Amino acid sequence: MNVIFSPLVVAVALASSAKAQQDFSKVQIQTVDVAPGVHMLVGSGGNIGVSSGSDGVLLIDDQYAPLTEKIRAAVSAIRKDPIRFLVNTHWHGDHTGGNENLGGAGAIIVAHENVRRRMSKEHISEFFKRTTPASPPGALPVVTFTEDVSFHVNGDELHVFHVDPAHTDGDSIIHWKGANVFHMGDLYFSGGFPFIDLESGGSIDGVIAAAEKVLALADDGSKIIPGHGPLSTKKDLTAYRDMLKTIRSRIHSEVTAGKTLDEVKAERPTKDWDDALGKGFINGDRLTEFVYRSLAKR
Repeated sequence: MNVIFSPLVVAVALASSAKAQQDFSKVQIQTVDVAPGVHMLVGSGGNIGVSSGSDGVLLIDDQYAPLTEKIRAAVSAIRKDPIRFLVNTHWHGDHTGGNENLGGAGAIIVAHENVRRRMSKEHISEFFKRTTPASPPGALPVVTFTEDVSFHVNGDELHVFHVDPAHTDGDSIIHWKGANVFHMGDLYFSGGFPFIDLESGGSIDGVIAAAEKVLALADDGSKIIPGHGPLSTKKDLTAYRDMLKTIRSRIHSEVTAGKTLDEVKAERPTKDWDDALGKGFINGDRLTEFVYRSLAKR
């Protein structure tokens, strides 16, 4: 079924305090038709991609562990087959929280090698003032790759390819070559400013480059599943890329001039988009800090 859902709010998805307080019993999993045999599931956390057909089900990301049964029910409503494969777009918990549950039920977990590396260790974030413990062994990807891997399932080829450090250092894009669909994970936040996880190797230049890669492959009929926010088109992603390039250019000029972070924030380099995109967890000041720190360390 087609579902219209509210604009992007990423606070719950990214803030550990919000996660701890959230009542997952109230979360409903919505199913969005994308293309024949391709769906997007929306709940709490990163958007999930679903490939379904005669070969079974391949899932992309899995939100939080308490939502696993609701996600299984939503998948069963699409096709009553087991989840054979689970691909993680990156390591963050709102995209990998269900790994242990689904892996324990037989799904083969696949991700870039840096996803397994980061999930295997405790992660201390100075920016968010929180510590993420190492994931249990059963949640870790069992198949990893360095550059790319392809799944030949359900009458299509799903090309999973790694990009240079962007949202994190382990990001992957999934391209349904036949269906003309892309899942970009958190390389693309539709309807909001992006979270660039510098402490996980992310960079503004990488986020822009990842958008360029998809735009080079996409056409006007392409459907793009973002990490957060509504299903998108090439036109939407183009506007996102252009916005980030403009903000980067403004901040780069200030960094080159030797201005401090506070001075750059006072210039409000994101002001043209603050009202439309800066109402969520990542506001203009936070995006400015991500970009400033990304450029200043070059």
